[in-house]
Amino acid sequence: MACDVTNTDSANVNCPLWRRLLALLYDLLAVLAIVMVVGYACQRMTGGHLITTDAHAHIAWWYQPLQALVVSAYFVVSWMRGGQTLGMRPWRIRLTARDGGPLRLSQALLRLAVAALPLLLLGLTPWIGPRAAAWAVVAAWTAWFGLAAIDPLRRAVQDVIARTEIRKLG
Repeated sequence: MACDVTNTDSANVNCPLWRRLLALLYDLLAVLAIVMVVGYACQRMTGGHLITTDAHAHIAWWYQPLQALVVSAYFVVSWMRGGQTLGMRPWRIRLTARDGGPLRLSQALLRLAVAALPLLLLGLTPWIGPRAAAWAVVAAWTAWFGLAAIDPLRRAVQDVIARTEIRKLG
């Protein structure tokens, strides 16, 4: 039984925070698999020389941007084709535009950029150390998603900015 996505009653349509976080946990497994496959393919293509070790370990300059591009494509393509990632399907939730329709590419890209913004805090690692930088990212994401706990429409920061909503199905 599908949900009427034109219904604007937030109690019946908008997804609770716990459900979206569990879907994100499932997506983390998909992202981990994607990263592993891309890493394996890159190791095969470079003959095992993706990471060079001399005085310090160096990763090929193109590897991390490639990983980011592939992971980003997973989310954008999933959102554009049916509004669901692999993690959203078992929890019966869908990403829609604010009006209940499908996302535009600009909305998907904006949502992805805003959701990933806390990762920029990892750039502080040389000054505050890796542990503190990782905790800064966790704190920022807690604030990002914490908004969904108090917003009447249960939107996180990326949803507010991109004008999207996560909706329950059925």
